[in-house]
Parts: sequence; C-alpha cells; structure tokens
Amino acid sequence: MTTPPYTHPTSSSPAAEIITPRSVIIRMHDVEAITGLRRNSIYKLLKKDPRFPRSVSLSDSKSRGAPVGWVLAEVQEWVQGRMALRGRP
Repeated sequence: MTTPPYTHPTSSSPAAEIITPRSVIIRMHDVEAITGLRRNSIYKLLKKDPRFPRSVSLSDSKSRGAPVGWVLAEVQEWVQGRMALRGRP
C-alpha cells in the first residue's frame, strides 16, 4: 500500500514541500489508533520485538517522560506485516 504524498498545507508556492509518510512523525495516540494496541503493549513490543518500529526522540532530554514519536511509514509497514501473517499457517 502506497500512501500518496501531500503538499504542505501552509505553503502557496508551486515548489511546496512534499510531505510523505517517511517524513511524518506521529505521537503515541496515533500509534495506538493505527496499531490497535494500548500504550503498555507498545512499550512491551519496543523492549521485546526488534521488528516493532523504534521511537524517535523529539528533544535532547533523556529523562522519563521526554517526548518521543514514531515515523508514520514505519508504523504502517509494521501493521502491513502483521496483516500479511494472517494467511500463514
């Protein structure tokens, strides 16, 4: 499944920046909605499943509760991989 590129909504220039799922960072509530998983399950997968998309630090802070996000395309690819497993014995 290929998601079409989007033009930045605030730009009126013909050379507007192209926004693709590879360049979009989403937050936890979006990851929950896309995967159907809850926060606790997502953090468990981050620890145990190397195939689950890694989070991206959104600040220089290393403290607990520092903001993180995920690359939209990576989350979508993970979901598609899970869907592909449905047909396997």
